[in-house]
Amino acid sequence: MVGLLMFAAVCCAAPISGAIGAVTALQIAADDGGIAEGGSASDIPPRMLTAYKDAASLVGKHVPKCRGMAWPVLAGIAKAESNHAVGHSISAGGDIRPRIYGVLLNGSGAGGNTTTVPDTDGGKWDGTANGERAVGPFQFLPSTWEHVGKDANGDGRADPHNADDAALGAAIYLCGNGRDLTQRSQLRAAILQYNHSGTYVDNVLSWIDQYTAAATGPDLGHVTGKAKDVLAAALSQRGVPYSWGGGNASGASYGICCSPSGKSGASIKGFDCSGLTIYAYAHVGIRLPRTAAAQAGVGRRIPASLGTGALKAGDLVFYAYSPGRDATIYHVGMYVGSGQMINAPRPGAVVRLDAVDAMSGYAGGTRLL
Repeated sequence: MVGLLMFAAVCCAAPISGAIGAVTALQIAADDGGIAEGGSASDIPPRMLTAYKDAASLVGKHVPKCRGMAWPVLAGIAKAESNHAVGHSISAGGDIRPRIYGVLLNGSGAGGNTTTVPDTDGGKWDGTANGERAVGPFQFLPSTWEHVGKDANGDGRADPHNADDAALGAAIYLCGNGRDLTQRSQLRAAILQYNHSGTYVDNVLSWIDQYTAAATGPDLGHVTGKAKDVLAAALSQRGVPYSWGGGNASGASYGICCSPSGKSGASIKGFDCSGLTIYAYAHVGIRLPRTAAAQAGVGRRIPASLGTGALKAGDLVFYAYSPGRDATIYHVGMYVGSGQMINAPRPGAVVRLDAVDAMSGYAGGTRLL
């Protein structure tokens, strides 16, 4: 039992140099897709974000039975397909220049394509009559665009190189004949239709989760100074996977093997509980120890006997197998106010908001600011 407590108290194991796993997204175009981390509306050009929001509100006119279409769904797709057209100019009317073209689908193997797709548009949208290539921020094939393309900005034409039109076309395509995208299984099916790759689906879902979390973030209006910077940094990571031993001052990282339940973080890029606090506090120049138990010894201790009402936004909150014995602390979170904390709870979960009483063995907190 003592051995178990000593091991489990390190919720948050210290990473081992070189312990790296890899999850590779299917290469459809010139980029490698990547695995989502740190998604928030701040990484989306404002004009693109407007297009996503407008498309989500308009899609019901074209697919009345569709449920659950929201801008984070479109943002997740566009992140994977074009990184929100970052690096391109976007006019007030939504036109994107230079245009975004995928690889020529001629079966050459370049960019991951192995299938020849004959030309269908004479180069109208993809700029070549020698075959097909995906176009625009949502990377539509011209043949698909002919079925889903709509004029969303009122200029009289449906253009896949226009942010508004492309976003609405993507919303229509994902909605199908009337999917309920609030159902995870139907959302997965919609994304799988977009790209028949399980890795791609998981990547897009991770972005959707992060953008959704960012869109429904807590109000930090009552928080000022360094505490606000710390919480904003932590909140920007909501939706990032839990990884045993993962996370450092620079951000999410691959973890190590293995948690007390036998879960390895070696192939997961993310955070464990103390990795997240290290990352957040690094934003204000505070360097924290690697484990939850060690972090309890930094700053001014707030005894559990004072209750959670003694906590202030930005405080670390701890949980122990034997409250009152800091050596048995197994978990740390960050108090955000209103009885909530930012939490990287366990393997299989993601960084999220939880109630302070969601974990057992409340052991008080520490105040670093």
